[in-house]
Amino acid sequence: MTNQQSETESTRLYNSSQSGEHQIEALRSGSVPVSVYGLGKMGLPLAAMYAKTTKNVLGADVNPAVVEELNEGRCHVKGEPGLPELVSELVSEGALSATADPLEAAEYGSVHVVIVPTPITADHEPDLSILDAVIEDIGSGLEAGDIVVIECTVPPRTTAERIRPALESASGLSVGEFGLAVCPERTSSGRALRDIRGAYPKVVGGIDAESGRVTELIYGELTDAKVLRVSDATTAEAVKVFEGLYRDVNIALANELATMTDELGIDVLEAIEIANTQPYCDIHRPGPGVGGHCIPFYPYFVIAPFETPTPLLETARAVNDAMPAFVVEKLREEFEAEGVALSEASILLLGLTYRPGVEEIRASPSLAIAQQLSEREASVYGVDPMLESVEEFDLQRLSLAELEERPFDAVVVVTPHEEFESIRWDELERENGQLFVLDGRDAFAPAEITDAGHRLYTIGVGGDRGV
Repeated sequence: MTNQQSETESTRLYNSSQSGEHQIEALRSGSVPVSVYGLGKMGLPLAAMYAKTTKNVLGADVNPAVVEELNEGRCHVKGEPGLPELVSELVSEGALSATADPLEAAEYGSVHVVIVPTPITADHEPDLSILDAVIEDIGSGLEAGDIVVIECTVPPRTTAERIRPALESASGLSVGEFGLAVCPERTSSGRALRDIRGAYPKVVGGIDAESGRVTELIYGELTDAKVLRVSDATTAEAVKVFEGLYRDVNIALANELATMTDELGIDVLEAIEIANTQPYCDIHRPGPGVGGHCIPFYPYFVIAPFETPTPLLETARAVNDAMPAFVVEKLREEFEAEGVALSEASILLLGLTYRPGVEEIRASPSLAIAQQLSEREASVYGVDPMLESVEEFDLQRLSLAELEERPFDAVVVVTPHEEFESIRWDELERENGQLFVLDGRDAFAPAEITDAGHRLYTIGVGGDRGV
């Protein structure tokens, strides 16, 4: 073996003649260059963990501002404990850098990790255009011995039927000369580093056996948790999608039960809690809707691309999408009972992001609630300490400090950020009558609201029964 061949062997893991131990040593020593495509709120933590493990990562992102910040050792992702410090450390050590040119990353890496957005269109079709563009770039720089790992969530069969032929066409190589595998991200905003390092097992599935072996080896070094190698890439894709489908269907059950609270005459949350003491029951908690970049989208990765009927998934989506309307209707009922039109009401939304402690607003219930209230000509205000801008919302932004300066007819708790614990409910006023509080998340003790002289309705609990 020549020196050049030996050097190539040390940087390539797929179809390498080196032993597994030598490959791990090469990976950990920085001899194996890694390119990570997508440096968003999931991609940057992943790139950082790869860099901490391999000491040789080039991240690619089409946003020049993101690239500039990272190369200066700064972290643009908010709300991820430990990430700013880790990014600064890795950049200063030369283990992590970034480029705005995906082609540069494609020529640089021998391990290519793809974690770009895969949203849906307005017609609920999977939008894989960003993924397609990145795969085309990777293919143009792909070399024999490279491996491509798909971390972003995609419809099952995407890797086998879309990504593989695209890579082969762009590179002139075939699987067998390069590797291709799926290792879907299983992380949540606000805990990404912990999740990547080992909160859950990592799932890997290769397009061929060697791809599965190499990906299992890589993630065995990246995580402290188990690495579960499944039969193939499509199975790995399905695992991630199925996780989201389970949650969406389960939440839909909880939400539908919650809408029956008044007619049943019971505290549905109590009934759910006690039902869950039976080991085969695990009903989730209801709320004003389902948001984020995962659960509301993943059902369409199965509904849209396949011909098999999916009535359960479609019904679950309809139930969860209807919860903002349930909130608006509950407000209308309360005001109508007072002889007040919704168009005359002033309503405050507490929490605009989809989940506490994160700045993500994609598919947040607050978007739909604000829009529907505005369409009925209500005066809508919103408070969210996580957001610098609320231009996507049909409402007027307020700060926490301004809440005590103006009266509201109703307050809707949509997303209970920790900062809301400082709210002094006895300082909130209504010009005429009692302030109506609709707690969509069962976030506040009833006495906090009612002792301040306000009326309370909690989704899943009801009104006076929960006080």
